Amino acid sequence: MPLPPLYGHEGTRNRLAGALASGRLPQGLLFEGPRGVGKQRLALWLGQALLCERNRGRGQQEGCGDCRPCRLVLTLSHPDLHWFVPVELERRAADADKQVELAEEALGEVLAARRERPLYEPPSGMASHGIASVRLLLRKLALTPVMGPRKVFVIGDAERLVAQTGAEAAANALLKALEEPPADSVFVLTTAEPDALLATIRSRVVRVRVARLADSVVTAFAQRELGLVKEPSLSQRVTAAEGCIGRLLADGGVERGEGGERFLHAVRSGPVGRLSFALGLQPFQARGAFTAMLDELLARLRSEARAGKDSGKVVSAIARVLDARELAQGNVNPQLVAAVLGEDLGSPR
Repeated sequence: MPLPPLYGHEGTRNRLAGALASGRLPQGLLFEGPRGVGKQRLALWLGQALLCERNRGRGQQEGCGDCRPCRLVLTLSHPDLHWFVPVELERRAADADKQVELAEEALGEVLAARRERPLYEPPSGMASHGIASVRLLLRKLALTPVMGPRKVFVIGDAERLVAQTGAEAAANALLKALEEPPADSVFVLTTAEPDALLATIRSRVVRVRVARLADSVVTAFAQRELGLVKEPSLSQRVTAAEGCIGRLLADGGVERGEGGERFLHAVRSGPVGRLSFALGLQPFQARGAFTAMLDELLARLRSEARAGKDSGKVVSAIARVLDARELAQGNVNPQLVAAVLGEDLGSPR
């Protein structure tokens, strides 16, 4: 099933098309904006324009949508368009090459599911761009383009790039690739949390702000792509989406960060409330939801830090949540991690 059309973002698209036509498009871009606003779809639109066969050598602007490369992009099948999304590895391997194979397999499964159902929901809280995914990307970066003059790498949810002790060489190689990408390659990273990215990554890309959509655009998407023409609550759902089409596809049509808010409430309610919250978590099945809750908590704390609220205490809390987030990537019991984190955040410093 082909990707649905890209809705809205005309101003950003015009600027990118102009840069393409004049040969001034940077090789490293960071699309940043609210979660669900369409950053990755915009990145795929740009990838289509870069790989379009009919526009080649004519001052490229937008993909024609009819040539073979365009059709392959729209079905997520173009061999020179590499879309890296966060994945969760179900198995572990001591051998680095085997880990790369597992990452490629997991990524292939996610993309196969998106070919079948292009209107996808956000990745689980446990999914990340681990070091195996980085090594896979570097391998593909070294390959010659298959069909055209260039390769395009889209790294969605780039804030989930995970630093890993002992894998500094691969991380440094990725930074080097972003700083001096091969002449035949273009990188497009997307993030809803630019401050969560390493400063070294932010300094190597050109940042592009992707704004919220008008309610009329979100309504048009809901009616044409989701078939909600006669949905009685359409107006409420559009309003709740706050200019972000992806929120129509999330649970209940809205991402509210309620998990993080409930955890903070439990922390402030005292030892009994903290322990009750921790014991109320599912010990194994809910690890993805637990990590998503930690992500919500991080976003809230970073917002407080930017507002200047008791910065020392907030920074300390962020560090503790980041430690818990790292633990959550392993085979740990969320109840235990939540109990320890709650005690750390609730104790006076």
